[in-house]
Amino acid sequence: MPRRSIERPARGASDIIDLKTGQKTRGSALPILCERIRFFRERAGLEQKYLAEQIGVTANAVSNWENGRGRPDINLLPDICSALHITLYDLYGLENPLVSYTEQEQAFMEGCRLLSPGHRLAVEQLADSLLKIQEAESCPPIRRLTYYQKSLAAGIGDPTEFDGGGTPIYLYSSREVDRADCVFTVSGDSMEPAYHDGDMVLVSRIPDAPDLQYGEVGAFIVGNETYIKVYGENCLESLNKDYKPLTFSEADSVYLIGRVAGILSPEQIASESDVSKYRMLHPEE
Repeated sequence: MPRRSIERPARGASDIIDLKTGQKTRGSALPILCERIRFFRERAGLEQKYLAEQIGVTANAVSNWENGRGRPDINLLPDICSALHITLYDLYGLENPLVSYTEQEQAFMEGCRLLSPGHRLAVEQLADSLLKIQEAESCPPIRRLTYYQKSLAAGIGDPTEFDGGGTPIYLYSSREVDRADCVFTVSGDSMEPAYHDGDMVLVSRIPDAPDLQYGEVGAFIVGNETYIKVYGENCLESLNKDYKPLTFSEADSVYLIGRVAGILSPEQIASESDVSKYRMLHPEE
């Protein structure tokens, strides 16, 4: 069966077309399998570590394959293909004898063969881009929120720091996530048993969200401290009865960051692969 363009000739000058530049290049010392694992991994936008996790090996093993210092066990090939969303024919650069083309597809293939190497590369890159966009469009809905490193109950200073001091965090869309604008980490046990030390909580910013009502849980700034507390009449209350309510005078500065919309679970944090797809569809963010 015929090999595709990146296969090395047995001898003599190489007429290999580099998949990235479209130019003829010298034959590589790497086995075709090693070259194609790297090519399809990079085309899928995956890091070596992520591919390794998907197939149950170390990142060093994947690095060794791609650099020709080793080859994957034959039993791993189906898992590699699955992780890269390709077939064994793709992995080895072979034409699939089971694939049949419509007349329109056959005409397109014939047209591609008539293109110059550079123009053919442009068509391949366009097709790859469209396939990635199509795959990204099938990704679960994701929302981009802001994660603030400073924990609730740790000093933060001026509340205006929240205007630009956070980093993006990408979460799978849900009712709670869609109501939130930012994420904080809880510090301490004053809100146990509902909220524990280290919990990441979703917060809906005020005034964008409706006003907080008595009995609801909110995130607050009091002086130089941040808190997650129950909003009480003239006080902020803890769920842990070992803590007394926080009361204030008219001279005290109390700021409401927002309503606590829920606790963020690890499963709600978007995977690196899905984040890459989201960024492809939202390059402006």
